Amino acid sequence: YFRLYKCSHIGYNIRKRRKLQLLLVFDIGNTNIVAAVFDGERIAYQWRLYSDTKRTADEYTSVMRSFFRDAKVPESEIDSAVLSSVVPLLTGPFISVAVNLIGKKPLIVAPPLFDKLPVKIPESAVHQIGSDIVCNAVEAYCRFRGPCIVVDFGTALTFTAIDAQGAIQGVAIAPGLGTALRSLFNNTAQLPSVPLESPPDALGTNTIHSIQAGIVLGYKGLTESLTARIKSDLCKKTGCNSASIRVIATGGLNSVIKPITDTLESVDKALTLKGLRRIAAVCKLA
Repeated sequence: YFRLYKCSHIGYNIRKRRKLQLLLVFDIGNTNIVAAVFDGERIAYQWRLYSDTKRTADEYTSVMRSFFRDAKVPESEIDSAVLSSVVPLLTGPFISVAVNLIGKKPLIVAPPLFDKLPVKIPESAVHQIGSDIVCNAVEAYCRFRGPCIVVDFGTALTFTAIDAQGAIQGVAIAPGLGTALRSLFNNTAQLPSVPLESPPDALGTNTIHSIQAGIVLGYKGLTESLTARIKSDLCKKTGCNSASIRVIATGGLNSVIKPITDTLESVDKALTLKGLRRIAAVCKLA
């Protein structure tokens, strides 16, 4: 039901710190919920749960308390919380989880907050754009301080273009790799579910390699072609230089495509979490 990820690069024992101002963040996605505790700008602990709308706030609270207990993180040392959710049915329960854990409601990444952010969101998209996309855009723009594209390999594959002034110029959305693979498996009688790995070449000589050629190499082409087109359109729209546009990937399945393409310049699997921390900082919570 859940898995624990403890950041190995953190070389300190938070129990020995005298005074902490820890930040709890929740990134609620369609497939997974990622929770993390930040100590300043560093992720001290990180956990991943399956997104299950049938579970109650009490159940999720119990799971989070077990995580805290195993990690020896006292709830009293968490100063505040911030939440991004693209699953409305889980937003309310996790507001309750935050209240149960730290005694206060979390900051929610939603339209009332957007005016305070360092990125600008088109009026037509304010009530439609995913909060995870906003978090990614905030972190990428603040990191690069220039035009950039965020490619997020999640349940959906999203491409977010941000201009040199921090305005989100547009988003492209496609089914994620895992989503496409599951759709193929669930809607065909004889095609199996296969590992998301690059095949030897595009000429599959068995069912596994044939599916991998279509999905993995197909998504390689999709990623490269759409990124190039977005760069071109961003340059036409804003007058920027294509060479100045940075491309950063995030999401769990970026590891499938990154080794077989030069399009993705850098990868940060924690981009959304770091965007949440930065939004908390902008709002004076961290």
